[in-house]
Amino acid sequence: MFSVGSWVEICWGATLLFLICHLGYVCGQIRYPVPEESQEGTFVGNVAQDFLLDTESLSARRLQVAGEVNQRHFRVDLDSGALLIKNPIDREALCGLSASCIVPLEFVTEGPLEMYRAEVEIVDVNDHAPRFPRQQLDLEIGEAAPPGQRFPLEKAQDADVGSNSISSYRLSSNEHFALDVKKRSDGSLVPELLLEKPLDREKQSDYRLVLTAVDGGNPPRSGTAELRVSVLDVNDNAPAFQQSSYRISVLESAPAGMLLIQLNASDPDLGPSGNVTFSFSGHTPDRVRNLFSLHPTTGKLTLQGPLDFESENYYEFDIRARDGGSPAMEQHCSLRVDLLDVNDNAPHITVTSELGTLPESAEPGTVVALISVQDPDSGSNGDVSLRIPDHLPFALKSAFRNQFSLVTAGPLDREAKSSYDIMVTASDAGNPPLSTQRTIFLNISDVNDNPPSFFQRSHEVFVPENNRPGDLLCSLAASDPDSGLNALISYSLLEPRNRDVSASSFISLNPQTGAVHATRSFDYEQTQTLQFEVQARDRGNPPLSSTVTVRLFVLDLNDNAPAVLRPRARPGSLCPQALPPSVGAGHLVTKVTAVDLDSGYNAWVSYQLLEAPDPSLFAVSRYAGEVRTAVPIPADLPPQKLVIVVKDSGSPPLSTSVTLLVSLEEDTHPVVPDLRESSAPREGESRLTLYLAVSLVAICFVSFGSFVALLSKCLRGAACGVTCFPAGTCACLTRSRRREGLPPSNGILRIQLGSDDPIKFVDVGGHSHGCTPLASAPTRSDSFMMVKSPSAPMAGEPVRPSCPPSDLLYGLEVRPLQAQPTLEGYSDPGIWLGHVLVSLHEPLVNGNYVVDGVL
Repeated sequence: MFSVGSWVEICWGATLLFLICHLGYVCGQIRYPVPEESQEGTFVGNVAQDFLLDTESLSARRLQVAGEVNQRHFRVDLDSGALLIKNPIDREALCGLSASCIVPLEFVTEGPLEMYRAEVEIVDVNDHAPRFPRQQLDLEIGEAAPPGQRFPLEKAQDADVGSNSISSYRLSSNEHFALDVKKRSDGSLVPELLLEKPLDREKQSDYRLVLTAVDGGNPPRSGTAELRVSVLDVNDNAPAFQQSSYRISVLESAPAGMLLIQLNASDPDLGPSGNVTFSFSGHTPDRVRNLFSLHPTTGKLTLQGPLDFESENYYEFDIRARDGGSPAMEQHCSLRVDLLDVNDNAPHITVTSELGTLPESAEPGTVVALISVQDPDSGSNGDVSLRIPDHLPFALKSAFRNQFSLVTAGPLDREAKSSYDIMVTASDAGNPPLSTQRTIFLNISDVNDNPPSFFQRSHEVFVPENNRPGDLLCSLAASDPDSGLNALISYSLLEPRNRDVSASSFISLNPQTGAVHATRSFDYEQTQTLQFEVQARDRGNPPLSSTVTVRLFVLDLNDNAPAVLRPRARPGSLCPQALPPSVGAGHLVTKVTAVDLDSGYNAWVSYQLLEAPDPSLFAVSRYAGEVRTAVPIPADLPPQKLVIVVKDSGSPPLSTSVTLLVSLEEDTHPVVPDLRESSAPREGESRLTLYLAVSLVAICFVSFGSFVALLSKCLRGAACGVTCFPAGTCACLTRSRRREGLPPSNGILRIQLGSDDPIKFVDVGGHSHGCTPLASAPTRSDSFMMVKSPSAPMAGEPVRPSCPPSDLLYGLEVRPLQAQPTLEGYSDPGIWLGHVLVSLHEPLVNGNYVVDGVL
């Protein structure tokens, strides 16, 4: 048991050593001394104070001792940051006979992940007494042994080290023997019996002595053994070695059976007294006897077991040479075998802390794992380097020797690579070098960094009119390379601002699939195009989105039959037409004018005489609808019932009919001259021309007033340009302006005339390739005249559509007019509509205009 003073001295020395190592870090890093066998809860040192850690955050950051072995002996108090003993430590069991017992400790904190290092020195306590291998030691000495001869004795063993190990030997008092202690290079003491006086076997043949081994502890401990010395008869020459000590070196990889050294000892005696045999000294430990083999007659020392430099780097023992005399005489020599290190141990990799998952938004320099490497070899064989593949976005940083941290070195992208198998290779500097590999598995967690993307930036959808409500129009699929909620997409309809037509009234959008369905039937005559945007939005935090523009085009179907505008008649009634008597062939009876609300081919109408009492009397222009006399009409012609059928060019075609009742009447009014007849002046026409000129001047004054009113109206609308015609009429021209009841222009010039004029609505084709779609129907059933380009087929020719179906879609593209349509059936070129010309030779407009006014 230790006294109080001994404990005070030990604690004071440990405290002083701690302060020296702590202040200024003289020892290179923090080291805490603690006596062995300290009880549970013994204070070792304040880790939080030494590592400058905030004690209030220790619990949150989970400061703890790393390593399963160290956790059995030490623990950290998270309230104060103190390092405490968890279980008593037996220094001898932990470090054996090593002079220094240093336990390296590693401390790990989280948030962020950090590692700190310290060392704990286990201070030896004198808790073991010296012990001899045997309680009785036997020694034979010849009586002729000269004074001063030494006889090695078996040394005692003490599990303690340093000052607590064996410090001295004592021998019981006697007149013939003394004790001499020999100190080896490793610091151990070997007792030797020294003969001081000659022996006389006849006087005393046996001596019994007490050998005591004392350690240097406070208080000291001791152990004893009985030494029995037998005096032998005379053999006056002992064998002699060439050297008193030998030292050899051998590689730890030396094979069994290798000759290490051959010892030689000479004895001048003759006969059996000169025969020398070699053997290990009596105190040679068993581990030496198992490793080496000594031939008794030749003195050859050979290797018979494996060597390990990391376990023990040298062996020192004694060799005895003994002759065959009676009594036998012997001599001892010391032999030291030094082991040379061989690179036979590969580095060992230990991953102290490892993150299994890392978000892809982690900044460069984020710690992924803490790695320590050990190599028990020495010198360059123990110098270890660590590396990882170059193509990975990671790097290794060294904090201490053989301590590394694996950190991110670049941006991570889960969509490009969702996991990494990081192969860590540790290699030493031996020749040849040895290496060890270990794989660190890291999963990359998703961050919402990718917005949903559509396969196309815009979609064009074509749907025929008269579709069924609920029909699928298109599917707007978007993809998101993220995962989880970050890739869960919902779709919504974005209503454009400042639009008169709401897209939601026509279509419905499935928010989960992106499918677009029609909510009602489309009517081409009311809606030709519809544009809207669809947004795809994920459920990330924050959410990301993208949009796609959808342009929906309604395709026209032939769902409207032609409507007869002139001559006007109630359904089922006859249209009377008066015919002057005695008219010749080619006389214009009337002109049938019809329109079709459809477009393109579906609106291209033709006229045909379906029924007549005498089909040879009248002829109908197929495309102009003019009903003329085919032959001179006799004066006694009875009333003729003519059925004119108007048919469009759709598939299947739709048609309507009008019934004319042509009868002769008295010649009370001048006959309307045929426009195709010669326009040469006749008698009386000069007076008519004068009347017309006066009327034209009057009309100009009236038109001037109309012009002023129309100009003010256009200025208020901010979208009207006023144009006056030389004839004295004015019109408000609006570019690409829609009015209720007017169909879209699509490069077509439409002129609306006064309600009392025979031409109410004119549609002039404006396509660059000569395409001339027919006029659409106005809101009122007033008189209209169809205007077509010169490319329209003449009477009797087959219908050749002048534009492809794609050109029938209404848009805002403005194309100049190239074709100059004329009023078919009139030979006077003074009235023609190319761009627009009324009774003049100057073009009125060129482009996509609507002329709204009174001409």
